[in-house]
Amino acid sequence: MVEGILPIWKEKGMTSFACVSRVRHLLGIKKVGHAGTLDPEVEGVLPIAVGAGTKVLEYMLEADKTYTGEITLGYSTSTEDATGTTIEKLPVSKDIQNEDIDQVLAEFIGSIEQVPPMFSAVKVKGKKLYEYAFEGIEIERSARKVQIYELKRTSDIAYNEDQETLSFSFEVSCSKGTYIRTLAVDIGKKLGYPAHMSKLTRIRSGNISADQTYTLVEVEAAVINEKINTLFLPIDYGLTQFNKTTIDDKLWSRVKNGALLNEEEVIAEEYPVLLVYNQVIVALYDKHPKKAGKLKPSKMFKIEM
Repeated sequence: MVEGILPIWKEKGMTSFACVSRVRHLLGIKKVGHAGTLDPEVEGVLPIAVGAGTKVLEYMLEADKTYTGEITLGYSTSTEDATGTTIEKLPVSKDIQNEDIDQVLAEFIGSIEQVPPMFSAVKVKGKKLYEYAFEGIEIERSARKVQIYELKRTSDIAYNEDQETLSFSFEVSCSKGTYIRTLAVDIGKKLGYPAHMSKLTRIRSGNISADQTYTLVEVEAAVINEKINTLFLPIDYGLTQFNKTTIDDKLWSRVKNGALLNEEEVIAEEYPVLLVYNQVIVALYDKHPKKAGKLKPSKMFKIEM
């Protein structure tokens, strides 16, 4: 059976949903999902879970991400990226230096608040923000906290004499839910100019990096050559944030039936904890919310062995 995590490199011009549909068609499997949407014009790492792998999607969605991209100062857009229409323009002074950029970027490292952009899938009153945006309606949005772990400039600043703009490349590692488009706009505001995200690539999602990925063309070739299993990563890749502990035959006989366990039966530094039997992850157990000293299954990964 084909199952696990398929590390896909999503190309520009394709939606994340289209990638899932293509994988579903190539493998002939309905149970397929992705771990974090990428906008159509953004390329990069898109983990796709297949079969039993879909059981870890909720945990993979919580994973940190790393991106490389480009920020352009001088004008802002309706979508906060290069695909939108210009809404504000201001010629950039040549007085800005690399050091000025670095100083501002440093201010964004840590816990910050972001207001989700109108062109996003955040739901307000049962409707996605981009649906309001297409109707020309501006909705009040609440700020949300995200974490920026690392943010650095990766190129010298470049002036465009004709457009009177300034651009520079960057790399950022951040928590889930971070809008890089909004980060670009906010960085521009700190520097005193309207700005937008002019390029973006996701180079890491959780512990899956760009060099582990495959294009859909490569996936199709692997299917034709009956080598598709060699492309899959185990579901462990979606569970790296949890500690593991090995259980014996006696405990497995109860775990496979979803039984409650006593805390002293499972040695763990913290909970939730992954239970491993015969070198296979079989379940995720956590403290029981109502029964002190008891552990209950949060997720079962493999029942038959």
